[in-house]
Amino acid sequence: MRLSGRHYSALLLAIYLVTTAHPTSAHADTLEAALVRAYRDNPQLNAQRAQVRSTDENVPQALSNYRPRVNLTGSSGYRYRDVLYTDGGAVRRFRESVPPSSVKLTVSQILFNGRQTANKTRAADRQVLGARQALRSLEQSVLLSAVTAYMDYLRDSASLAVQTANVRVLEQGAVQAHVRFQIGEITYTDVAQSEAQLAAGRSQEQAAMSQLTASRANFHRYIGGDPIDLAPASPVDRLLPRTLSSATEIALVEDPDIQAEMHGVDVSSLQIRINEGALSPTVTLEASAQQQLYEQSSTSSSYKSFNGAAAVQASVPLYQGGSEYADIRKSKETLTQQQLTLERTRAQVRATVAQRWGELDTARANVRSAQTQVAASETAMNGVRDEAMVGQRTTLDVLNAQQALVNARISLVTAQHDRIIASYNLLGAIGRLSPQVLNLQTSIFDPSIHYKQIRDSWGGTQTP
Repeated sequence: MRLSGRHYSALLLAIYLVTTAHPTSAHADTLEAALVRAYRDNPQLNAQRAQVRSTDENVPQALSNYRPRVNLTGSSGYRYRDVLYTDGGAVRRFRESVPPSSVKLTVSQILFNGRQTANKTRAADRQVLGARQALRSLEQSVLLSAVTAYMDYLRDSASLAVQTANVRVLEQGAVQAHVRFQIGEITYTDVAQSEAQLAAGRSQEQAAMSQLTASRANFHRYIGGDPIDLAPASPVDRLLPRTLSSATEIALVEDPDIQAEMHGVDVSSLQIRINEGALSPTVTLEASAQQQLYEQSSTSSSYKSFNGAAAVQASVPLYQGGSEYADIRKSKETLTQQQLTLERTRAQVRATVAQRWGELDTARANVRSAQTQVAASETAMNGVRDEAMVGQRTTLDVLNAQQALVNARISLVTAQHDRIIASYNLLGAIGRLSPQVLNLQTSIFDPSIHYKQIRDSWGGTQTP
């Protein structure tokens, strides 16, 4: 049975609605659920969280210089003496075997080191804050990759459905062309055109299948699992600022890359103070207690001795070959480099926000244009088919109108795909693509918990 233009339009519209309307299946996967899985299970993100916990340990390492150092030393051995001596002109010999043993306890405490400990602790805290901002940046990247993978699969599923429907219609058209040729209504040229269009449609369907396979692999990579009955997504315009200027202001304050660079500037500034502290005197309190035990085998006697000492030692570095001055100069240049990197990052963020804002405006316009294109293509195809029935249009005109409608449908699917991704891109550009802002129903990783658990730890090898 031959499909009329209206029937063909209805078929494509039904396919499009199936791939873009809200599904009724209770097992439909949503974009929010996919983002939860990516946020929770992405291995790259979990590795970065471990890196943050590792950076936390810099703080107790720096704090360790506020605490005493205690060493216990024990020794046990054997000593033999063979002594010849004269006693009133007579030569005498003395032998003894002494197994000595000793235990020594030493306690030392730094009293002053040019505020190096305080500055190292502050620098370590800034490193922790910088690592947290790096984690935020990666979270945004992972969530954006998950959104892209989700939308790519939706787009490619819809494109494959449109191409498959197009092939079915072209197959029926080719069969009908052969029938009409046999009864003399059309020439063999019309048959060849139908067959050529069918071959092209099958090629496009195969390309769509390949693209969908690649999208499925990316879905598994960034989200995990296979996509099953994906629900449509919507833009996040409600979370975006209304003007480009306000978006730029938000980005300059909240962008995680800028925040990380600012903490890097603080670390470099503190490193100068740490290196300058190496020129200051170091004052240390040291106390020791030693217990020694001697046993003489020759006399079967033993004795003990106990020694205790305490002293305050001061060390003033006068000249160490100039390395400490080189460290100071080097850290100053590092600070300059970090400050310039911060300015470059700010300029890059401004440009990125402007670019994402323009992409979103373009995507909105493309959706409107694609919708108009689809409506016009449907009208044109129906008109061409009706005119072909009365001999005013050729078979090639019908095939071209049909292909134009297919292209318009795919353009609309692509435009809607780009529209959603553009909104998420802009949200990430201003530094707000986070599970908190998106209100994802999942537990949020809080790096401060581990930090509080280990900051004042005096010992232990087990991780919290």
